[in-house]
Amino acid sequence: MAGATIAVASDHAGFDLKEILKRDLQQAGHDVLDLGTHSTASVDYPDFGHAMAETIASGRAARGVLVCGSGIGISIAANRNPSVRAALAHDVTSARVSREHNDANVVAFGQRLIGVEIAREALKVFLATPFAGGRHAGRVAKLSEDPCK
Repeated sequence: MAGATIAVASDHAGFDLKEILKRDLQQAGHDVLDLGTHSTASVDYPDFGHAMAETIASGRAARGVLVCGSGIGISIAANRNPSVRAALAHDVTSARVSREHNDANVVAFGQRLIGVEIAREALKVFLATPFAGGRHAGRVAKLSEDPCK
């Protein structure tokens, strides 16, 4: 995944962790597309979750990293787009399984809930882990289907 474009976005409550992870990605050789926010001034997390969703859906970035206070709201916002499979990771194991079993293309973290070093390691694992396919492929395909049809 080295050299791939990775989008990052956060609200004010996730700004500090987003900046740390952004620097790590740049140092690892990734092109980073920063969708904001650019300070700790109060903003609305759905705006940044939607910006991530548009970026992933358009193909401008292969993967994404979202951060808000809990990681919950911003991942819900991103997941409203059927092209996005945003997974809230609390540790390395959840980051790995989100890729192996769910082919997640966005990882979300809660700055108020996860330590910086755990988030850094979880992001590395998220980016390095391939999708296992096989029995998981049909299940993942269903994630993009419209359940109302």
